[in-house]
Amino acid sequence: MTAPVTDSPNPWVAEHIRRFEETGGVPRPGISDLLLTTRGRRSGVLRRTALAYVRDGEAYVLTASNAGAQRHPAWYLNLTDHPAVTLQVGAETFPAVARRATAEEAERLWPVVVAAMPSYAAYRASAGREIPLVLVTRTTGAAAGAG
Repeated sequence: MTAPVTDSPNPWVAEHIRRFEETGGVPRPGISDLLLTTRGRRSGVLRRTALAYVRDGEAYVLTASNAGAQRHPAWYLNLTDHPAVTLQVGAETFPAVARRATAEEAERLWPVVVAAMPSYAAYRASAGREIPLVLVTRTTGAAAGAG
């Protein structure tokens, strides 16, 4: 039996998740979006959010921008404690593992991320913190969504 998943309480993100599901994973044509499920670092609850991504080889690159807020997003804090996650890309859902990009990887990937989502440049300027990039790769084992 699979554990229940709680969607983001943020109304914009919840709407994005709904559009993702209604459109078969293409809520914003021209932008690559996915659904990420993490396990809450304190609660243990499975939490789902919608994120834009770029690819780097086999890895999905996520940006922990939190729309330029001064704090890291909850999903990022969750996966630092529990790196086994679940991704849904299009109609496919699969287990994956997440890790923060190294400084060298981040330096190489930031221009790619900003080219895909120009708003990340402004978020980076306003955040007052280093915005982590996260590399997520498919695994064959159990992930956050496994019950």
